[in-house]
This record gives sequence, structure tokens and C-alpha cells, in this order.
Amino acid sequence: MQTFLSDKLKTPLGELWIIADENYHLRAIEWCEYEEKLYRTLNKSYHRDPFVLLACNNPGGLTARLEDYFSGNLDAIANLPVAAVGTEFQQRVWRELRTISCGNTISYGQLAVRLGQPGAARAVGLANGSNPISIVVPCHRVIGANGTLTGYAGGIERKRWLLAHEGYLPSSDLFDVGH
Repeated sequence: MQTFLSDKLKTPLGELWIIADENYHLRAIEWCEYEEKLYRTLNKSYHRDPFVLLACNNPGGLTARLEDYFSGNLDAIANLPVAAVGTEFQQRVWRELRTISCGNTISYGQLAVRLGQPGAARAVGLANGSNPISIVVPCHRVIGANGTLTGYAGGIERKRWLLAHEGYLPSSDLFDVGH
């Protein structure tokens, strides 16, 4: 049985749940109101190797780095270690997401082209949507081909806030999402 370290962080967008392994590699980040989804994701990913969650204050400094990101140090999360479980294609998409710098966005189609699979925009979208490490693996930086803010598991309001926080949207687009 593996042990995952669990911490929670209050952010301007609500409370965030941070899950890391004992080597301080991120395994999941999820908004606390989606606890059931988090457990479904973890149970699906680790069904062959059961796990236990152990509360841990700031495991490996991960919580502090995420707090720094929300405080305005956008580079604080750039090189955090991740170890998400996924298919080979999902892993490729997630690695490519990490190459999109703060303040920039890309469309699903452009991401598919970067991966050498120009016809795979829909598959890229599915892989993007199954990313268990939001924010650090910045799935919020992927937008529709026409520039629209398309789906985000944490909600479009959070996606808009994250992009504005990173300098993509004018600050006038920042708004309180009720948390």
C-alpha cells in the first residue's frame, strides 16, 4: 500500500487539495468541493496499488510553492515535480501543457499539431480534461480555436481568473467567483 501526503490550501478561488507521494511528486490537485471526483480519479489510477491519504503540512514545500503562485510569483510552480498516472498519449499531452508559459494560451488543435498529430484535437481535449494536476499542469491555458474560454473542470470562472492572474486577460476581467 502506498502513502500519499495530503494538504489543503486556501486560495482566492476556493480551497485546493494537494496530493503528493512520499517523494514529494504531485499526484493530484483538485478543488475541495470536488472531493468525490478526486477519490474517483485516485481510485481509478491506483486500483492495482491501493493507497492511503495521510495529512501532511506543506509536503516537500509544495503547498508553499502553490501559495506563492497565488500570491503573484507565477514561476513558483514551473518546475514542481509531477507523477500523474495516465496513458502514453495523456502523458505526452500533459508534458506539452507544461511548455505553455504563463500569459500564453494555445488551442486544442495547435496542441495536437505540436504533438505531431494534427487531426487529434478532440483526443487532446479529452487528455487535457483528464489531467489530475490542475494549475501546475496548466490545462487552463488551452482555449478554443476561436479564442473562447472552453471547458475547465474547475469552472470557467476559475479558468478566467487563472488566465488573468497569469497576465493573459486584462485585469478588468478578474472577478470574485463567490469563494
